[in-house]
This record gives sequence, C-alpha cells and structure tokens, in this order.
Amino acid sequence: MKLIIDIGNTRIKAAIFQQKEQLHFFVFASTAELLGSGIIQKYGISHCIIGTVVNEIDDFIAALKSQTSVLLFSAQTPCPVKNEYKSAHTLGSDRLAAAVGGNFLEPNTDILVIDAGTCIKYNFVNARNQYIGGAISPGLNMRFKALHTFTARLPLLEADENFDRLIGTNSNESILSGVELGAVLEIEGFIDRYERDFNNLKVFLTGGDTVFFAKRLKKRIFADQFLLLKGLNEILDYNLSIK
Repeated sequence: MKLIIDIGNTRIKAAIFQQKEQLHFFVFASTAELLGSGIIQKYGISHCIIGTVVNEIDDFIAALKSQTSVLLFSAQTPCPVKNEYKSAHTLGSDRLAAAVGGNFLEPNTDILVIDAGTCIKYNFVNARNQYIGGAISPGLNMRFKALHTFTARLPLLEADENFDRLIGTNSNESILSGVELGAVLEIEGFIDRYERDFNNLKVFLTGGDTVFFAKRLKKRIFADQFLLLKGLNEILDYNLSIK
C-alpha cells in the first residue's frame, strides 16, 4: 500500500493507493493529526510520497521516515512528464503533480489542468508530454479577503453556492457577482484562449472548489478533485520503477 500526501495552504489531503487504484481519502488539519491517526500502521504502508507548498516540515518528514519509505516531491524529482518550465526550481509541486495526473488520464494529448483552490492555477501539458507552464490567479476566498482587506467598508463574505445573479442589487450581491461570476468568466476565458491554439484540447478541473466551478462552467471539462493525488501516485510509481 502507498500513502499519498498533498500538503496545501489550508489543509492536508491524503489517500491510500494500491497500484493505480485509490482506496481511501482523508483530510487532516495538521501534520500532527496525520501522524496521530496511525494511518501507516493501519494500512501497512510500504511507500509514501509528499507534495507540499509549505515549508518547515522537516520534523514531519523525519517522523514518517522512521515508519516507512518517503519521497519528498519537488521540481527536481524524476517525473513521467518532462518539465520544460523555465524556472523549474520555483515551480510549485502541486502544479506539476496535477499536470501529471491529467497527463496520466490523457497521455499524448494537449491538456489544460485547472486547479481551483487557494489559488486558481492553469497548467498546460502538450501532446509531447511536456509540462510547459500556465498561469496563477487568486482563488475565491483570496478574492473575497482582498476586497475586505484593501477597502474601508466592504464586508468579508464567503462563496455562496446558491448565488447565480449577474446584477447585484446591494453591496453583498455585487461582491458575490464580482467574485464568483468574475472567476467563472476568467476560467472560461482561459479555456477559450487555449482552445484557439490547441484544437483537440482536453480540460481537467480539480482542487477544493471543483464542485463550485463544475456546476457553473459552460465549457466541456472533466472534473476530478483527486487529480493531484493521482499525479503524485504516478510520480511515486515512476521513481520506484527507475530505482
């Protein structure tokens, strides 16, 4: 059994894989909670991979290494997709792992992986299985917080699953329209631009806000909130195969 860990900006996601199959999924609030869960002993974990966008997890890694084999994924880790990003050392592991997950599902195809979480990240892999790059913009919560933080009177709101109006008739509705519809139109605009250049483009949507956007986007997309974890699993398998 393999333990796949994605340490994001707001939460820790983990999954148990047997070969290519995801058997279990977990969400933890902290590394201490994950360690205290006894997950390694319970599932007989033989190998583990960690993808992280945060620093200072050395103690956590050391604790895991005392219990199982651990691979810390970075842009320098051997990968089944060729990394052509010009500043590879600055590339977030989450971006590359999500791209690998999309490439695993649609190899030898131009793909755009949209990871909608704390940030909205656009990641492009071409039909030659090369990761080229993409774009990063603020996610939903970051947009709400920015409006509140950098103005004197606008309230701090959260995403409303039931709001779908174009025209806000009060301040709260105007914020919801601007943030939610603005993000939807941004994503659709990016897809339009990619489709203009790549005729047979496949588009994947993943991340914490997958469900929110999947209901609103008019474009043909493949929604998979576990895409990043699947990518990390592929990267782990690739490294085990070349040992």
